[in-house]
Amino acid sequence: MPIITHEIYIQAPIRVCFDLARNVEIHTRTTAKTKERAVAGVTEGLMEQGDSVTWEATHFGVKQKLTAKIIEMEKPYQFIDEMVKGAFHSFTHTHEFIEKDNGTIMRDRFVYRSPLGFLGIVADKLFLEAYMRSFIVNRAIELKKIAEDRTI
Repeated sequence: MPIITHEIYIQAPIRVCFDLARNVEIHTRTTAKTKERAVAGVTEGLMEQGDSVTWEATHFGVKQKLTAKIIEMEKPYQFIDEMVKGAFHSFTHTHEFIEKDNGTIMRDRFVYRSPLGFLGIVADKLFLEAYMRSFIVNRAIELKKIAEDRTI
């Protein structure tokens, strides 16, 4: 089961970073490369504990839908979402926010299991884990740009 972790320092208050990370419209902006958009559940504004959203996106040239639910939230320090329905066998994404040096460290921890048993494990090694790492890192970089632009 792959585990992807990533940390990024953002020169913005923790509350700003936390709220941007759970904002549906901001999520759409930070995932523009995959044309991600909310099509069901919470489709705008801030996600709260218990909320779910269905995302439609294009990955590997294929349009896909994935539904995730926020299962835990401790404002403004952490929220966790899990896949309810989608292409993965399962995933849990922990978003953590830590105040540091007048800014915020945003830490992502993404744990997933690919579908298709052994074939999924092979796909992880060949391309999927690297693809997911790049997706998470790029989204964090975009969120950082938005957060730091808002505080100038």
